[in-house]
Amino acid sequence: MTEKTLDALVAENTLDIYPSEPMPFEIECIERDHQAMEYFGHHGGTVLEHAFTIANILHRNQKPFEAACIYGVAFRIRVANMDQYPLPQSLMQVRLLCLLKAGKPLPEHDLQTLAGLSRPYVNYIEGIASAWRGGDNKEALTHIGNAFEEFLSGEEIDWLYLEIAQKIQPSLFNSDMPEVETGRTIPRKLFMYWDKEPTEEINENIYFHQSIPDLEIEVFNQEKAASWLYEYYGVEARKFFLSMRHPAEAADFLRVHVTNLLGGWWLDANARIRGEAALQFMLDQKDDVVLFLKPNFVSHNDFYGTVAKSSIMEECLRILYNNCYKHKHLHMAYKTGPGIFNRALSRTAFRVLQGIPNEERVKLYDQSKFEEVIQQGNLL
Repeated sequence: MTEKTLDALVAENTLDIYPSEPMPFEIECIERDHQAMEYFGHHGGTVLEHAFTIANILHRNQKPFEAACIYGVAFRIRVANMDQYPLPQSLMQVRLLCLLKAGKPLPEHDLQTLAGLSRPYVNYIEGIASAWRGGDNKEALTHIGNAFEEFLSGEEIDWLYLEIAQKIQPSLFNSDMPEVETGRTIPRKLFMYWDKEPTEEINENIYFHQSIPDLEIEVFNQEKAASWLYEYYGVEARKFFLSMRHPAEAADFLRVHVTNLLGGWWLDANARIRGEAALQFMLDQKDDVVLFLKPNFVSHNDFYGTVAKSSIMEECLRILYNNCYKHKHLHMAYKTGPGIFNRALSRTAFRVLQGIPNEERVKLYDQSKFEEVIQQGNLL
């Protein structure tokens, strides 16, 4: 079987001419990844859950073409079993996104199918396709619109939306505006959290930061955080905080409330400011909000700075509470972690494109700058 023939087969494998089970050419795609093949060997690929898992393995393992193929299998199974999840539009959009990642053309049949299932989803795919193929980035984002609202906070659409938004000039986040003296700068405060009795290493890290003369340090534990949340945000905030599934999720919940109300810098207790140059970098910041992005455009929430009551942080709070009410079992990164920051950035950029100006300066630094300023991961 030639690669061209396989391309043609994969391009049409959502059609109902194929059965709701993997065909030989689809098994060939699975065989290209050891982990996917091992899973297929144990579970097969005739049940939606298993086909979807195999496709996700291929996607995660950087085999987007093969993933697109098996998402097509999952779509056929899903159409034959309409009471199962994920929804068919979810399967189709991720299939088409994988085809884009693989540099393949988008089958017109699939685009029409997706348009019939969800107009925002097809707008998303068409907008990404336009941006990735050299189209105007502003027009691409305008076409996508607010399609991200159809997804859970922090899903890949938010990462890709931000990647494109950062390329638009003038900046949608006002980071290229001339500095204006507003009297609002990030307070010289540093907040940290450790739920119970700190380990020796964590204690040493806390003492290190408390010795910095230019920053006011406040460290929360679970009891202090619950009391603080009750005092400044009420019973509901304390209840949600105490119901968090993991100390890291509780820290996520607390950090947004503290930095929204008081402004300042948040730093996870297992991370450390690297030294005088890093401290000076923090003290010199003139923007209202300073965030750092990982290489895949996911926001860091383990270290950031903000003025009090910034629009970004208030948006984060709204998303956080929506997730706590509606999606309490959602993965932590989406529910309380970086996902709420990415969704807040998506909403900010969208509103600016709609002519609603953002009055704050939001500075987005990359991973290399994060690593210049923060040392992490060696204190647990």
